Amino acid sequence: MQKIVRIGTVITSCIIVGYLSGIVTRESIVTWYPTLIKPAFNPPNWVFAPVWSLLYVMMGVSGGLIWTKLETDEAAVKGAFKLFVGQLALNAFWSYLFFGLHNPLLALIEILLMWLLIYETYIKFKVIDKVAGMLLLPYLAWVSFATVLNASIWWLNK
Repeated sequence: MQKIVRIGTVITSCIIVGYLSGIVTRESIVTWYPTLIKPAFNPPNWVFAPVWSLLYVMMGVSGGLIWTKLETDEAAVKGAFKLFVGQLALNAFWSYLFFGLHNPLLALIEILLMWLLIYETYIKFKVIDKVAGMLLLPYLAWVSFATVLNASIWWLNK
C-alpha cells in the first residue's frame, strides 16, 4: 500500500507542476506564440498537452518507484530524488521563461541545464531501479526535441 501511495503522491506532484506551467503558458499560446516564426518541424499546438500529460505521469511513476527504495539505500535514493526535484523545478521554470517572459534565449539556456539534470537523474535512477530509469527516457527524448525546437525558435526570431 505504501508503494502505491508514494507513486501516487509523486504523480500528483508532477501533474500539479504541469498544471501550473500550463497557467503560465495558456495566454501566450493564443497571443504571443502565434506571432513567432517557427521551424517546419514545429508540432501543432494540440500535441503538447497530451504528450506532457503522459510524460508527467511517467515521471511520477519513475520518481515514486525511486521513493519506494528509500529503505534499501537511503543515501542513493535521497541524492537521486534531489536531482529529480531539481529537474522538475527547472521544468516549471522553463514555461515561465519562454511563455511568461517571452524570452526564448533565456529559456534555451535553462532547458540545456534542465536536460543535463534530467540525464543525471536518469543515470542515478537506473542504478537504483532499472524501470524507473527507463521511464525517464521518453522525457529525455522529448526534452531533447524541445531543446532543438527552442533553439530554432530563438534563432528564427532573434
